[in-house]
Amino acid sequence: MSHDSSSARNRRPHALVVGGSMGGLFAALLLLRRGWTVDVYERISSELGGRGAGIVTHAELFDILDACGIDSESAKIGVSVAGRRVFSGEGDLIGEQALPQVLTSWGRLYALLKEQLPEGIYHHGCNIENVTTTEDGVVAHFADGSRAEGDVLIGADGIFSTVRAKFLPDVAPTYVGYVAWRGLVDESDLTPATRAALCDHFAFSLPPGEQMLGYPVAGADESIEAGKRRFNFVWYRPAGQDGALRELLTDVDGVEHALSIPPHRIRPVVIDDLRRAAVDLLAPQFAEVVLRTQQPFIQAIQDLETPAMALAGRIALIGDAAFVARPHVGMGVTKAAGDALALADALASSPDDIPKALARFDAARLPFGRAVIRRARHLGAYMQAQIATDEERAMAEKHRQPEAVMSETAVATGIAA
Repeated sequence: MSHDSSSARNRRPHALVVGGSMGGLFAALLLLRRGWTVDVYERISSELGGRGAGIVTHAELFDILDACGIDSESAKIGVSVAGRRVFSGEGDLIGEQALPQVLTSWGRLYALLKEQLPEGIYHHGCNIENVTTTEDGVVAHFADGSRAEGDVLIGADGIFSTVRAKFLPDVAPTYVGYVAWRGLVDESDLTPATRAALCDHFAFSLPPGEQMLGYPVAGADESIEAGKRRFNFVWYRPAGQDGALRELLTDVDGVEHALSIPPHRIRPVVIDDLRRAAVDLLAPQFAEVVLRTQQPFIQAIQDLETPAMALAGRIALIGDAAFVARPHVGMGVTKAAGDALALADALASSPDDIPKALARFDAARLPFGRAVIRRARHLGAYMQAQIATDEERAMAEKHRQPEAVMSETAVATGIAA
């Protein structure tokens, strides 16, 4: 069996997109609108859905959605908030700042992109095993023995990218010393006082060496009507790799997981400890959120920084396959979309010279990826299990003040390539 249909497409350049999540969909849609033919290959056999929880949007993301043919004005992408709030450990409002933003969910954004993709070009259950280049193209080799040929291959296959590993085997994610507990609770499950305090804002609670944040997102049925939404929280907590992290990631059967654990495998005692810590450390409004969240899940925070986004003349890395920044910048999806736009523009400008186009793309996006990583490290420094130097301590203290947290978290400012 072969995925190749190049004979019918030999008059237009053809892109193979490996990875059918957000970055892959952005790349596919943008290239289609520039006259390319595209096939998207996703490893997961079933429909993707429910990944993560909340996503912070930025103006650049809306511009790129419009460039994909999605009317960002009328698409009801997410929930609008007017600004930000910080609460003390006792629940008092100790900071407030106007900052209008739209918060959405992974599922909502993925659905909008997927609906825009033409039938027949998204392929499930395609587990890539190897990539080879030829004089005038690139070949993807899949686990089932099939192959696909194209003019360029786009590695959009995430933090553990098979495409990246083939060409940059020494580049791997690094655990940074703290975790994020995440969860969603129905707004209707919260008390009126907590709803009034939190559910129309991007809100924070700042225990020593930790950070809790949360914001409203659409309900399970994608409703953005007040009272029918959900509240999404992210709680950053230090966890040394050989001690606390190992405890957190040891499952109900005593099996140790490396950097993630299926939510239903988390030991009840770990969830109980989390709920007790919420009551002890957080603003009461946030403690209520944690107590009423049925299934919190855990994410080990990692950095990934690649030295090149253009490989072997025919291969590009985008999104999390190239750079994974700590989530404090709130730029993961927007950065993937920006990578896809820069790549599509470069390929459209030099369709007959793919290596030249990819070199232009690399020169444009590599410095930006590095800048996002650098900014995210600064914002997250005070939550690391170990803070090594006086300079790091000073940076950490600067970025944990309420005014700094409100003005710096999940905003595009402060990132300079």
